[in-house]
Amino acid sequence: HVQLVESGGGSVQAGGSLRLSCEAFAYKYSDYCMGWFRQAPGKEREGVVAIDSDGRISYADSVKGRFTASKDNAKNTLYLQMNSLKPEDTAIYYCAAAFEGYTLVAGRGSCSTLDYWGQGTQVTVS
Repeated sequence: HVQLVESGGGSVQAGGSLRLSCEAFAYKYSDYCMGWFRQAPGKEREGVVAIDSDGRISYADSVKGRFTASKDNAKNTLYLQMNSLKPEDTAIYYCAAAFEGYTLVAGRGSCSTLDYWGQGTQVTVS
């Protein structure tokens, strides 16, 4: 059973940076679509960035040029480097993944289907 464990959230002032990590445990698949999603209070969950096993990356327009996703396959870890943070980036950030039956959704920072979710990590920008 795959488990996704996020870390790296916290509080930062506007203009600052944070790096989130998502480590996948019991992960044995070669194909994947993994990504970061966020949910702010009173708002729907939205895609931030997704990356697939072919190396394609999809960013939401709201984070392009500020956020960068990367994956260390040896460590089964997905990273999200967040720079130039804004108060509107405040949310709980979730890592999610799918290992079959997915497609990368261009321009939406998401995968067409997601089967596994982490517990979330809070990011607060003031």
